[in-house]
Amino acid sequence: MPDNTDNLDDLFAHNRAWSAQMERDRPGFFTSLVKQQTPRYMWIGCSDSRVPANQITGLEPGEVFVHRNVANIVVHSDLNALSAIQFAVEHLKVEHIMVVGHYGCAGVKAALSGKRIGLADNWIRHIQDVRDRHSVMLESLPEEARVDALCELNVAEQVVNVAVSTVMVDAWARGQKVRIHGWTFGVHDGLLQDLGLSVDGAKPLDAVYKAAVQRIRYKWSKPGEVIQSLTLQGTQVNQSVQEAQAMTPQPEADGTTDPAAA
Repeated sequence: MPDNTDNLDDLFAHNRAWSAQMERDRPGFFTSLVKQQTPRYMWIGCSDSRVPANQITGLEPGEVFVHRNVANIVVHSDLNALSAIQFAVEHLKVEHIMVVGHYGCAGVKAALSGKRIGLADNWIRHIQDVRDRHSVMLESLPEEARVDALCELNVAEQVVNVAVSTVMVDAWARGQKVRIHGWTFGVHDGLLQDLGLSVDGAKPLDAVYKAAVQRIRYKWSKPGEVIQSLTLQGTQVNQSVQEAQAMTPQPEADGTTDPAAA
């Protein structure tokens, strides 16, 4: 049996190099990091190794709370996801929850085609329910657009699932300010796309969801206009993330934090 210990040793070596570099560049970084975890954001995304939340958004450790699973699904029987959302909302007091799918998702592809992949078929069945609910729309689209359209429809569905969870219903009932967003990520260009689906408990959820579905239908029924639209949206989302990051207080050089951030 081949010995893969050397490959694991490389990971520890990279970690030590990264830790040393961070301490050189930002003295006291780890001292401040251990004192508090106060992220403004929660990221619910796919487990795909090409979609790392911190790197995509340019956020530091401690600035985004992350939950990931196959195809970024949130269902009411998944105590793992619901517990993570509850911790983020009730204890960390996050202000934004982003449900983020990605184009070319293998789970979405399998759901669309009906391909069997194993035990995960039971999990992907949730996306097949989305596929079936919007089958008329998907069949009306150009074949090459259907996977990406289903990716966006799945995000919209999961935004609704988060919004109707007891965690969010209770949070909004007590007046907590937290908003849920539906985004997608392009592995092919590294850009985030805002689907225009944002929920804060104030507007009727059904109307917001239907409007998002209509935008998805229109967008993918005109494939010639999609690339320009995606590039513009991605630029806008990335700029929004950068602006929000710039407003977040940063640790002082000696490792102490701004009192306003405490």
